[in-house]
Amino acid sequence: MKGVVYRGPRDVRVEDVPDAKIDWPTDVLVRITSTNICGSDLHVYEGRTDLEPGMVIGHENLGQVIEVGSAVKRIKKGDWVCIPFNVACGYCRNCERGYTGFCLSMNPDPETAGAAYGYSGMGPYRGGQAELLTVPYGDFNCLRLHDDAEEKETDYVMLADIWPTGWHATELAGVKPGETVVVYGCGPVGLMAAYSAIVKGAAQVYIVDRHPDRLKLAESIGAIPIDDSRDDPVEAVMELTHGLGADRGCECVGWQAHDPQGHEHPNMTLNKLFKSVRATGGLGIVGVFTQDPKSPDPLLKEGEIALEYPVYFEKGLRMGSGQADVKRYNRYLRDLIHDDRAAPSFLVSHELPLDDAPDAYKHFDAREKGWTKVILHPGVRSERKARARQPEPASITKPARKTSKQAAGKS
Repeated sequence: MKGVVYRGPRDVRVEDVPDAKIDWPTDVLVRITSTNICGSDLHVYEGRTDLEPGMVIGHENLGQVIEVGSAVKRIKKGDWVCIPFNVACGYCRNCERGYTGFCLSMNPDPETAGAAYGYSGMGPYRGGQAELLTVPYGDFNCLRLHDDAEEKETDYVMLADIWPTGWHATELAGVKPGETVVVYGCGPVGLMAAYSAIVKGAAQVYIVDRHPDRLKLAESIGAIPIDDSRDDPVEAVMELTHGLGADRGCECVGWQAHDPQGHEHPNMTLNKLFKSVRATGGLGIVGVFTQDPKSPDPLLKEGEIALEYPVYFEKGLRMGSGQADVKRYNRYLRDLIHDDRAAPSFLVSHELPLDDAPDAYKHFDAREKGWTKVILHPGVRSERKARARQPEPASITKPARKTSKQAAGKS
C-alpha cells in the first residue's frame, strides 16, 4: 500500500509500505478514503519531535471497513467509520471514566498515558495517511457513521480530532449559552473552538490571530476577528466587554506562539488569555505545550514556561487542559452533522490525492494564504487541482458581522 512516511525534518514522502492487516482478533481493517493533515502533524514535519524516520503518519482518518477480526461483534464489513485519533482500550481505569485520551494500557511506555496513530511518543501505531489502517479494539474505537457518510464525508472526517478538540476547549472552559468567549489562535483548532462556542449559543466569540484569510473565515461563521498585528488583543477584548473581560477563553496555539515579528514566545498566548478573561472565568487549553530542545526559549528547552501566575490567582480563574477524549464527544457531534445542524467542513481549503502530500505539507507548514485545512484522499489517482471550499455552516444563525472596533460586548 501507499503511505505518507516521515523521513526527517521537512521531508515526508509517499512510499510503498507493508499493507496494514488484522493482527489481533479485536482489530478492524479500514480502507482510508479521507485523512486530514493536522497542525500536530506539522510538529513532526518540522522535526520538533523524536519520531523515528520511516513511520507512516496521520491521525485524522475516515474510511470503509474491509475486514474485521474474529472477536469483533459490532462493527461490520462495509461500515463507514471515523476513527478517533486516540488509540484506547476501553477497559482501563481512565477509559472506563471516559478519558480515552489518557488510556493506560495502549502505550508501551508505562509512564505515558495515551496513545495515537503515527505520532511521536504515542505508541507503535502507524498513521492513516495511507490506503489502509489497522484499528485496535475496533468495536470500541470505530465510530460508525450514518448512511450519508459518503455525501458528508468532508464533514464527518472532522470528527477524528479537529472538531472534538475544538469542542473540548469550550468544554474545559465551561462555555454556556449567552456568554462571551475569546479564542487565541485562528488555525483549524481555533476555528473549531470558535465554531463550537457559536453552536453552543455563545453571545459573542472573539478570535485572535494575524492571518487575514483565517480571520476572514472566522468572521464568516459569526466570530469577531481581532488582528493582533494591528491591535493589542487584551485591550481589544476589554473594550468589547466594557472592561470586564470575556466570560470564557480558549488557548489553541501552544508552545509555538510567536509575535508579529516572527519571534517565538511559548508563554505569550497563555499570559494574554489570563488578562483577557474576567475574574472567576474559565479557560480551556488545548494548544500543545511540550519540552522542545530546539526552542529559542531557554525555559522551554527544559520543559518549562514562564506564566504570570499572580494574574491567574488574583482573578480566581479556573483552567482545564489536555488533549481531547474524542469518544466523549464524537457521537453527539456526528448527529449534529447528520441532522444538518452543523457543517464543520467550512474550514477545508484543499482536497488532494495522497500523492500530493509532500507539497501539501510544505504549503500548510508555511501558513500560505488560503491553506487552512487539507484533506488527502488515498486511492485518488487523477490529477485534481486543489479546490477552495468555504460553504456556509448549516443551520447556524449568525450575528451581524462586525469588526472588533464596531462590536459591543455584553457585560
